[in-house]
Amino acid sequence: MNALPQYLPDPAIATRYLFFTGKGGVGKTSLSCATALRLAEAGKRVLLVSTDPASNLDEVLDTKLTNHPTAIAGVKGLDALNINPVEAAAAYRERLIGPMRGILPETALRSMEEQLSGSCTVEIAAFDEFAGLIGDAASVAQYDHIVFDTAPTGHTLRLMSLAKAWDQFLDDNQSGTSCLGPLAGLEKQRAIYEAAVATLADPRLTTLVLVSRPQRASLREAKRTSTELQQLGVTQQQLVINGSFTTDCPHDKISQAMQERGRMALEQASEFINSLPTFLVPLKAINILGVAGLWKLLENEVSDLTTVQKNDWQAPAMLRLSELVDELEKRGRGVIMTMGKGGVGKTTVAAAIAVSLAKRGHAVHLSTTDPAAHVAQTLDGQMERLTLSKIDPAAETAAYTAMVMAEQSAHLDESARALLEEDLRSPCTEEIAVFRAFAREVAQGEKGFVVLDTAPTGHTLLLLDASEAYQRELERQTGTSQPEEVLRLLERLRDHHYTAMILVAVPEATPIHEAAALQEDLRRAQIEPFAWVMNQSLLGCGTCDPLLMRREESEHRYLTEVAQTHAKRVAWLPWQVEEPVGVAALFALSESKKS
Repeated sequence: MNALPQYLPDPAIATRYLFFTGKGGVGKTSLSCATALRLAEAGKRVLLVSTDPASNLDEVLDTKLTNHPTAIAGVKGLDALNINPVEAAAAYRERLIGPMRGILPETALRSMEEQLSGSCTVEIAAFDEFAGLIGDAASVAQYDHIVFDTAPTGHTLRLMSLAKAWDQFLDDNQSGTSCLGPLAGLEKQRAIYEAAVATLADPRLTTLVLVSRPQRASLREAKRTSTELQQLGVTQQQLVINGSFTTDCPHDKISQAMQERGRMALEQASEFINSLPTFLVPLKAINILGVAGLWKLLENEVSDLTTVQKNDWQAPAMLRLSELVDELEKRGRGVIMTMGKGGVGKTTVAAAIAVSLAKRGHAVHLSTTDPAAHVAQTLDGQMERLTLSKIDPAAETAAYTAMVMAEQSAHLDESARALLEEDLRSPCTEEIAVFRAFAREVAQGEKGFVVLDTAPTGHTLLLLDASEAYQRELERQTGTSQPEEVLRLLERLRDHHYTAMILVAVPEATPIHEAAALQEDLRRAQIEPFAWVMNQSLLGCGTCDPLLMRREESEHRYLTEVAQTHAKRVAWLPWQVEEPVGVAALFALSESKKS
């Protein structure tokens, strides 16, 4: 594979719309911000937009954002906004229901509100605003470029495919009886949705920038995303590999392993890499925050790394992962959920806990609700007393649809059956089916240990927040009472003797602050996290590479912040010379010594 050029977006050839997407934690936000900054500095008028339910655009830009364009201080021509899904859903509901107040009876209004209270409405509303930015030319006429910092891959794929899904649904559905709510609310937007689809598929207007790390899982996810989006008509694509690392320390195990791991990942993905215009962004010693940090992200020159100084910082008290497992084991059963920002190692931590419990003689079920799951690859084999599963959206939707039709169709005439079939073709049905499967997995904790590798933060919150709304929607759609596991889900999640929420982060600003925000959201839902795990830490690694030494030094403040401010208990996991793949490696990780 030939040497790859460094990523430097060229304002002269950039398309009007740029979408940054990829697996969680790969640096989409940093790169989209840096790209927007470069375009603005070239004299372009730029709007930077986040469509991520767990956006950290505010933190990277050091600016408080809303769902309206906000000027970024010190950067002429650059505005930014967050499409906040919750606020968008509230506005969407009011737009549909507001004109009916005083006209329809209260019972009808309450029914409409219930139909529009689930996570499906959140997604519809977010897409509604997203489509307005690319399907309504007048709304963004003053900008030369619109740069989208999109959500982690599963959400992005859904966001991109929604345009066609809603359009097809509008073509097929004539009754307006669906969980989408009153059909007129969408029909008014039809022209904008059609324009959005056309814009996404036009290579003269739209470029998709796939962001990856030099890691096998990350590149595998980028390839899958590329293929699926090409099938949706988004063909103008680029690949940016962020965090490329080389070292001049020949005898340093850590830096050599990091360099070799990246080289092998790039070599194994060479066919995919060579199929697209591909660029590298070198690993930086600093956290990319603020305009000054963003400029450094795209600098060619290497920053001065000679000023690393030892200090008398004392590491806070942190547990081994095995000590957390000791406490969990005493429960004898229940659910363990790993949560946090994408790319921090939730799957690895979940698998290590599951392996450790199984090694101790317990029956353990390891499952995932993540659309981009790679649990099976992490485990890389079978193990006695450990079972695996994945909540497959397509399979769950098919099974749920078949169940509803079997229960209801015998009692319906032909026209009513047709209405039910139309209702079940709604994109909302998939969300309902996945929710039921999630509740089913949680219920298995009554009989043994269930370890759930959950989706990135935004998706997880949608699952948790939606439970009561889904119960109402399920009853409306099926006309029957719901399974016991659905009715008891919130009760089980709130029972700290039954469910242990573990927040996973790496010792950097954004993952920690996002995990802290998630912790507050959980507490508002009356769910108290059990522990934090600080993963992939360079603390005490003994490296002689100046860049890694600087990164190790930068961890000090974040480890202290977590231990003293956020976590009741915190476990620490070191960066691994050998990737923790396979039963033996995962068990060794769970027994890692503290620095």
